Amino acid sequence: MTSEPQAPKHLATITSIETPARTSLTADGGDFADLAPAAAAALRLLAHAITHGHANQDDIVQALQDANVHEAFADVLAAASNAVMNETDDPYDVDYSLAADNLSGAASQVRGIFRWI
Repeated sequence: MTSEPQAPKHLATITSIETPARTSLTADGGDFADLAPAAAAALRLLAHAITHGHANQDDIVQALQDANVHEAFADVLAAASNAVMNETDDPYDVDYSLAADNLSGAASQVRGIFRWI
C-alpha cells in the first residue's frame, strides 16, 4: 500500500527578503522602494500557488477582482500621469505630455483588462 504525499497546508514559504536600493522616503521615514517589490512578490506567490496546484485559479482571479487590484494599479499609473503634467507649465510640451499620455493610456488598459476576465 502506497500513500500519496500530502499537499502542504500553506501557499508558500518565505525564505528570504531582499531589500531594494533606497530611492525615496515617505513622510514617516518608510521606504517607497519596498512597496512595489512587496506587491509584486505577493502576486508572484499567488501565481506560484496556482502553478503548483495549491490554489484554484478561479478563486485567485475572483479574489483579485474583488480586491480591485487592477483599479489600485491603474490609480498609481494615473497619479504618475498627473504628477508628470504638474511638473510643466506648458501642457503642450511633448516631453511631458507624451510621458503623461503613455501613463494615462496604460492606466486605462489595466482597467480594461479585467473586463475581459
